[in-house]
Parts: sequence; C-alpha cells; structure tokens
Amino acid sequence: MERQPVVSSNLMSVGYEPASETLEVEFKNGRIYQYYNVPQVVFDMLIMASSPGTFFNANIRDSFACARM
Repeated sequence: MERQPVVSSNLMSVGYEPASETLEVEFKNGRIYQYYNVPQVVFDMLIMASSPGTFFNANIRDSFACARM
C-alpha cells in the first residue's frame, strides 16, 4: 500500500485502500500497523486534521481492529 507523509510528532505516513477499508499507519518508531474497516470519511478527516496524531489517538487507535505488519 502506498503511504503519504504526514506532519506529526508520532506518525510518519498513512495510506488507505478503499476497496478493503484498510488504513495503514507508519509510526516514527518504524512500526507499521493496519487498521481494518475504517470508513473513507475517517481517513479523509485524518489527512485533513491539523494534528493527525491527536486525531488518530482520539478516533482510530482504540476504535478499529488492527495488526502489526
């Protein structure tokens, strides 16, 4: 999955696959996680957030099933 960089103290880049509703997040520590069944609107809001890390922690981290890649 292709990811795009984000300006964040915790996140390095994010990517999204609409067909499977999979969000991929690369953290500054090098770990990569995939989050499942994430609606497109949530990804769009993440990308547009003034603080992607804060948005991620509040709306994604504990709200969707995930797996470390």
